[in-house]
Amino acid sequence: MAGFAEGVPCWVDAQLPDVEAGKRFYGALFDWTFEDSTSPEQGRYAQAYSEGRAVAALAPKRDGRMPTVWNVYFATPDAYALARRIRAEGGQVVTEPTPVGPFGTVALAADPEGAVFGLWQGGTRPGFEKRGEPDSFCWTEVYSRDKALVDPFYEAVFGYGGADLADAGDQFRTWSPVGSPPGPDTAIGGRSLVTGQFPAEMPAHFLVYFNVTDCDAVAAAARRLGGRLRAEPFDIPYGRMAVVVDDQGAVFAVLQDPEA
Repeated sequence: MAGFAEGVPCWVDAQLPDVEAGKRFYGALFDWTFEDSTSPEQGRYAQAYSEGRAVAALAPKRDGRMPTVWNVYFATPDAYALARRIRAEGGQVVTEPTPVGPFGTVALAADPEGAVFGLWQGGTRPGFEKRGEPDSFCWTEVYSRDKALVDPFYEAVFGYGGADLADAGDQFRTWSPVGSPPGPDTAIGGRSLVTGQFPAEMPAHFLVYFNVTDCDAVAAAARRLGGRLRAEPFDIPYGRMAVVVDDQGAVFAVLQDPEA
């Protein structure tokens, strides 16, 4: 398995009240199969596979007060050094870097507005075995209110090259890894400004996207499985997307490529 450059999304997991219910929902929605972890370091962690390749995981919430969410993890060769940079740039380290057996080292952090993201220093498990293909992760973006606070944070912490989309003004900014020319062709994620169309109480957060072959069909299937839609299918320059809330409250997006 190939490694991931620092700052590149390398894994996602959902923190759920009921992992077995999550396996039923996502197994039917994305045709994922699951393998339960018996590792004492990981706890009960259901690894999801698409076509036999690792794509995500479902984990039980350890505390009922924790949000039901999809988390994105960014690769790093040194989680401890990255945690120090996060603090130095005004972020918070929510959980300190912790080794997970031979698999890698994990931590959770928050940006200056409170959006939570993960860090993963890969060991025997670098991260995704499938991405950018149907039924796997393809994109993430952070929803923020203060670009003057958030953009410098991520660009200093990960060394991203940032580029505002020409047709979106400063509403949307893409981020490209170190060594890549900034722009949509090399972007691995981005920042979207929270505007008046969003609820005032909505906190800063990351949205995880999964690639699908038919956005409308997946949206309809999510409803049949007990989920709901936060945003009905609509067209964007990069395809057709919808924002889905699963049957336990975790939010994610699906994106159909324009060619599809």
